[in-house]
Amino acid sequence: MAKDRSEGQAAASARPAAPQQTIRWDDSNLKSSYANVCNVSSTREEVVLVFGTNQAWERGQTEVRVELSHRIILSPFAAKRLADLLANVMREYESRFGVLNVDVRRPGEPAA
Repeated sequence: MAKDRSEGQAAASARPAAPQQTIRWDDSNLKSSYANVCNVSSTREEVVLVFGTNQAWERGQTEVRVELSHRIILSPFAAKRLADLLANVMREYESRFGVLNVDVRRPGEPAA
């Protein structure tokens, strides 16, 4: 039995390595958009990101208009990878330029 295992391990190590894949990024149809608002919702099967632009440039407005422009639907696995990637990017950003304070307040609410 031990002999069978060692033969199996030898056969596994003798297998050729998987060919290296090259990723070619095709940006020929890439469009850029600006967003200063993002809303996130999720179900068991997907995470939905909705991006838009806050149109309320003046304080004290009773109604805030957010123009929604893009909806991105991700699998939970892709969303987790995106969350990790964004956390790393923000950690790098803050180490170079300083910590960002993003306290969440409602429009018109005074700072604490």
